[in-house]
Amino acid sequence: MSGSAVLKTLEGGVAVLTLNRPETFNALDMAMGRELVDALEQCGEDRETKVVIVTGAGKAFCSGGDLKMMRDVLPDQPVVVLRQLTKLLHRAVTDIRLMHKPVIAAVNGSAGGAGFSLAMACDLRVMSEKAKLRQAYTSNGLVPDGGWTAFVPVYAGLGRAFELALLDPVLDASTALEWGLVNLVVPEEQVMPVARQWAERLSTGALFALGQVKSLLNGAVLPSLETLLERERQGMIAAGLTGDAMEGITAFTEKRPPRFKGQ
Repeated sequence: MSGSAVLKTLEGGVAVLTLNRPETFNALDMAMGRELVDALEQCGEDRETKVVIVTGAGKAFCSGGDLKMMRDVLPDQPVVVLRQLTKLLHRAVTDIRLMHKPVIAAVNGSAGGAGFSLAMACDLRVMSEKAKLRQAYTSNGLVPDGGWTAFVPVYAGLGRAFELALLDPVLDASTALEWGLVNLVVPEEQVMPVARQWAERLSTGALFALGQVKSLLNGAVLPSLETLLERERQGMIAAGLTGDAMEGITAFTEKRPPRFKGQ
């Protein structure tokens, strides 16, 4: 359905989930969060689905949580919406990690905030040479969620994770590849063909063995993901109650630099 926030197709054992709010650069709102969780859980349960690809419609992969939506729904208490959105994002991330099937992020365009986290949660990442990554949370007075603080130190190292979290640089594709945040960078028009090529290869592989390997690697480097996601959720809620977060969200919606007071 074209009106869906997440489009799902299945062909040859490969499910493609497309984040479908191109007018907002695929910003994550409540509808998209619910539909993404539903789609991922369907993929996990469906025996016909062997591999999953997650990508974005239009020019972006996912620009992160929809801060404008949070501000519009509850102008004085956006943290209420933030709490619900974080819960959905964490369900989606957990579904990806616990699914005994390969999940590929086809990063067709830029990914920020929750979009960055979502891409990192996937098993493999192919990225457009035109795309960029940005942590973004701290520049809006918020705390990374979606497993960002688990995945990024594993892929890029603790020093790079601190650099991204504290300085919030915008990473181009070549830097993302150099830092180990993505597996391959290709021309924009090759992102989906490469993702499909990987998926088709995996779909004809020893799927039980691949699922076991995924579980073993999870246990080796992400043994406490559930606990860490809960800590991220608590950190996000605490940050969301601060004046700086209110200012960050307001400044974002008003398209101006935030004026933080450190409180």
